[in-house]
Amino acid sequence: MTAGRIELETGDGVLLVALARPEVRNAFDAAMYRAVTDALAGALADDAVRAVVLTGRGPAFTAGQDLREMAVIATGGAGPDAGSGFRGLLDVLGAFDKPLLAAVHGVGMGLGCSLLGHVDLVLLDEDARLKVPFAELGVPPEAASSYLLPARMGWQQASAALLASAWISAEQAVASGLALRTCPAGTVLDATMDLARTVAAHPAHATRAIKQLMLAARGPHVAEARAREEAAFAALFADPDRNPGAGLTDGLGG
Repeated sequence: MTAGRIELETGDGVLLVALARPEVRNAFDAAMYRAVTDALAGALADDAVRAVVLTGRGPAFTAGQDLREMAVIATGGAGPDAGSGFRGLLDVLGAFDKPLLAAVHGVGMGLGCSLLGHVDLVLLDEDARLKVPFAELGVPPEAASSYLLPARMGWQQASAALLASAWISAEQAVASGLALRTCPAGTVLDATMDLARTVAAHPAHATRAIKQLMLAARGPHVAEARAREEAAFAALFADPDRNPGAGLTDGLGG
């Protein structure tokens, strides 16, 4: 089933949410934010869904934020609801108390990497690459990645990713704890769906209670990190001498 910018498939208690803007490497625009948020919210309300898998269609997982749209926001050309889709997605990710998995192939750029901090089980094709290019773009981190990446990867690896904008190979992602394992090229979705079906076969009340307990421990830290990051973005975009909007290009977001 196609829903806006995404494709949905269900079976065996698993909902597959596939980002479907391959022509721009699945970059997130406002419509995609809404579609993914609605799909995840619907999964929470549907007792038949016991696990969710995120993936991307085409050659990439996701290139992150659509930089053409971000440039409009940064230069003040967007409406009053600009950014609400991004915040809505993070709200539902922070409260998502069912098992969440990701099948990553190709490139995960920006949000395509930082959202993995919210994912319970991440599998990558062996040739996948991740990057959070915030330092390169002159912007603060997003999606609570200033907390989640050090927590998941350790300070040194997170510093290389955040401060040096270094590429993260699939092997490095696994070694640092950002991902569970790599898969032979072209097999990551099948492997992730198999793992999701294993999780979904367990009693739903148990997996959901476990996820709730895990979220309770980190939830306040994620909320505080988001607030700090959003304040840093607001201060940056309010400063005409440092606002990066004019320098953003279409290269990363399609």
